[in-house]
Amino acid sequence: MTLPGEMPPDVLADARLAARLCAIDPVGLGGMSLRGGGELRDAVIANLVAAMPLGAPIRRLPAHIDEERLLGGLDLGATLSTGKAVSRVGLLAEAAGGIVVIPMAERLSDSVAAPIAAAMDTGEVVAEREGMTLRSESRFLVVALDDASEADERPPASLRERMAFWFDLSAVELSRVDLRAALQEVAVAAAPVARSHAVALEQVIPPADVLEALAVTAAVLGVDSIRAPLFALRAARASAILDGRMAISEADVALAARLVLGPRATRMPPSPEAEPEDAEPEAPEPPPPPPPDSDSANDSESSEPKPLDDVVLEAVLASLPKDVLAKLATQNARRGPQSRTQGRGEKRRSTTRGRPVGVRAGIPRGGLRLSLIDTLRAAAPWQRVRGAQSGQVKVRKDDLRIRRFESRTEATTIFAVDASGSSALARLAEAKGAVELLLAEAYVKRAQVALVAFRGQTSEIILPPTRSLARAKKSLSALPGGGGTPLAAGLNTARELAEAARSRGRTPFLVILTDGRANIAADGTTVRQRAEDDAEAAARAIGASGIAAAFVDTSQRPRPEGAKLAAVMGARYLPLPRADARTMHAAVKGAQDVT
Repeated sequence: MTLPGEMPPDVLADARLAARLCAIDPVGLGGMSLRGGGELRDAVIANLVAAMPLGAPIRRLPAHIDEERLLGGLDLGATLSTGKAVSRVGLLAEAAGGIVVIPMAERLSDSVAAPIAAAMDTGEVVAEREGMTLRSESRFLVVALDDASEADERPPASLRERMAFWFDLSAVELSRVDLRAALQEVAVAAAPVARSHAVALEQVIPPADVLEALAVTAAVLGVDSIRAPLFALRAARASAILDGRMAISEADVALAARLVLGPRATRMPPSPEAEPEDAEPEAPEPPPPPPPDSDSANDSESSEPKPLDDVVLEAVLASLPKDVLAKLATQNARRGPQSRTQGRGEKRRSTTRGRPVGVRAGIPRGGLRLSLIDTLRAAAPWQRVRGAQSGQVKVRKDDLRIRRFESRTEATTIFAVDASGSSALARLAEAKGAVELLLAEAYVKRAQVALVAFRGQTSEIILPPTRSLARAKKSLSALPGGGGTPLAAGLNTARELAEAARSRGRTPFLVILTDGRANIAADGTTVRQRAEDDAEAAARAIGASGIAAAFVDTSQRPRPEGAKLAAVMGARYLPLPRADARTMHAAVKGAQDVT
């Protein structure tokens, strides 16, 4: 175990340790999310399999599994041959007491993730089939294999939040010789864990301050899920059991916080040395006279143990890589409730094309597609009642089932760039560079881009929605700077363009690049107060329209005006003092990420 002040731990070793903890408390810890790693994940899964009870089933979730196979339902062949309903067990019920491995979990649809999450919560698989309710008890661990190539792709949040451990193995370098050695160690390291520890877990009573320390640490690190500290508590209990102890130690709590809370951290804790700039320095107080036995007093002070909160927090911070600490310190990685569709097309139901997401009762007309298998499933239980002869299937109108599909709308990213004198004096060049990077990325994803510039007394659409990268770069390079800041006009033009894109079935996303200091009102006058009021009204209209947006404050010294406008329009506020084009690009891309 790594204690505060030591080097960051080995990620693969931590993942293998977490696998053994999962085997001790499979119901309480839920499972693991493993990102990247390729063959390295085999060593982690092998640890988990070896540590599970003998004969525990392992089921891999097919990429395009349907609801019938996942949850169970009618056995169509047996039902048609017997004339009465014959049910079959689904994959989740087959995995009872074992492991469900989900390859390519980042592509798992919400319609599949939701019943898996419900079964993890209740321990019961429920399937509704043609008026019948099929129930099967099932407790299982989930191992989600995340093979995403982009940082913004993740498994569904409903599953990730129900798994205690998240590991990113993509940066781990391991030779084949080391991998072979790691696989050979599995039997030795994991075999003693392959027993039921339910009774022992209940006998481990944590000290009163442990859960409080974990909850405080989670709050300091910006972990807003109530499941996280509870997962950490269970991981600490499992760690004690793994070491053959019936009492949770400080090292168990530090380890659990590092494995569970560390990957979920979304912000850096405030530095204890930092003081407000306007705070007046206090006059130093004269030191008190030393006690008679000053040496012994100093010894007792130095040996006084730290509070458990500090120990746990230090353990988590020591485990995070330096680049993660820098990222958390410079930008907030927390994602809002609308972030799943920011920067990319929304999911919409379709009747004719897209990815199949189920069936419904209906008549196949007007382009609707009949689902033959589901129609037969609906009709099969009633054949004896309908008097069907051998080899015949009587189908009625109520049995007809129609396929449902889901597709993504096309995304349109609209950049509203402040080309006024104040912005040009600050970082108009950096803003142009960031827009070019974002334009190139939008082109690769086959999304449309548009550009609105505002300066002087008006705003104009420099580039209508297009996929032409060359045209976009040419328009951006010719963008002049100077003049006043008609912020209200720029926001209104961007909103109108976004609403027009949405009316054509596209998903708009606004990126506002400005210092937020309006000085030209909507009517062209130069009354600053009126200009600020008009800008706030325009921002409020964007918020009321529900258009997702990111507000990039390009001023050298961010002031409250930008943050206020971002809050009014419901946009992600990104203050970027002293940021170059690539930093600005990364920040805006983070605001468009999917959670």
